Amino acid sequence: MQPTPNESHVPTDELVDIREVSVDKNLPKEERIAAFIRQIKNPYRFRCGDFVVNACFAGNGVTLEECLQGILR
Repeated sequence: MQPTPNESHVPTDELVDIREVSVDKNLPKEERIAAFIRQIKNPYRFRCGDFVVNACFAGNGVTLEECLQGILR
């Protein structure tokens, strides 16, 4: 696994809780993606309740864009 390119050490209590992110499914795909990124701030590091999620990807895995497209469909 590779470390995330923009990994930062933001205090846990300052990370966005993904459960609070809401995206209007009626928006066009590009706008849904932009709304998600705008709200989550850092898609590589966020919270889900009491858990901190640090996303990293294998060198031969799917891209972040492909993952987000799957989530936002």
